[in-house]
Amino acid sequence: MNVRTEQGTHLLGPVLVVGAGLLGASIGLGLRNRGLDVVLSDSSPSTEAVAQDIGAGRLLVEAVGSGEQLGPELVVVATPPDVTARVVADALLAYPDAVVVDICSVKEAILTELAALPEVAPELSRYVGTHPMAGREKSGPVAARAELFTGAPWVLCPHAASTPEAVLRAESLAVDLGAVPARMSVEEHDEAVALISHLPQVVSSLVASRLQDSPVRALQLAGNGLRDVTRIAASDPRLWVQIFSANAARLVDILYGVREDLNRLIHTLEEPTAGGARLDMAQLISEGNAGQARVPGKHGAPPDSFARLTVLVDDVPGQIAKLLTEIGGTGINVEDFRLEHSPGRQVGLAELSVLPGKRHELTESLTQRGWKVVQ
Repeated sequence: MNVRTEQGTHLLGPVLVVGAGLLGASIGLGLRNRGLDVVLSDSSPSTEAVAQDIGAGRLLVEAVGSGEQLGPELVVVATPPDVTARVVADALLAYPDAVVVDICSVKEAILTELAALPEVAPELSRYVGTHPMAGREKSGPVAARAELFTGAPWVLCPHAASTPEAVLRAESLAVDLGAVPARMSVEEHDEAVALISHLPQVVSSLVASRLQDSPVRALQLAGNGLRDVTRIAASDPRLWVQIFSANAARLVDILYGVREDLNRLIHTLEEPTAGGARLDMAQLISEGNAGQARVPGKHGAPPDSFARLTVLVDDVPGQIAKLLTEIGGTGINVEDFRLEHSPGRQVGLAELSVLPGKRHELTESLTQRGWKVVQ
């Protein structure tokens, strides 16, 4: 039975988090903010120390050293993919009353490895693979945020032996951290993330790699288009080597299709004035339009369900705060916000997304207040 505690959580605690990097420390911060007892463990003493200093939890090594007999309700394994299965196995054997979950971004390989361990197989009823669809291009506990998972999907991948109690406890973790639980099989999950997560990382890294020897003058012209495409190229290569390896077969299938599209475009651009070349270019861009239109927007709404307007903002302290304060005074909710800088000018371009029926009203209101709205 899923009963809320006095602090408003579904979990009772303590919760042991193994791996105190970005995600593990963020889980610790989020649960601690809800009043739960969180115990941290990491193979790196310095990582443990930083995670403890930011308030993500107390340390397992200190608890054990004081003679405490830790009996966690839940163990969350937040380690790199290449050691996740081993750490899950150790946790299942060390804490026979605990449910054990991992948050690795690949699922089938871990379950397969666990099922092949004779001493662990009888304990797999207490294991549930999960994956919070949240993160940052930065790594380590210093980048952790208590609200990292708020509103984000958290995929649960129960297997045939997972007990309902174990699945419920895994779901409670997601709910207590403000995430939105979703259920998939391990196969469905790995196919999905190959497309929506692993492919973008590949493409972003490949595009960014072309910038290594680019002229500085060319890069000075870069706008948000280049920044958007290459943002996740700043990700940790050690982590992504493990993710690519664990989900290689599914990613390769997608990359074959990308290669066909690239070959098609290259062939067209080699003779751009040939008959049908422009039509083929237009078709390729149109196919991209169709795919992009399927990406959900805020709260899962269609991306084109909001109207946009751009406001010129002087690049001086306090201007963004002033703009948002004055928008707040109109009573109109900003559904999304992004800021782009104009090359060579001390001005920013603030793109605001609002409900279509509010666009004209907000434009008029901001214009009256002296803001320059770009139509």
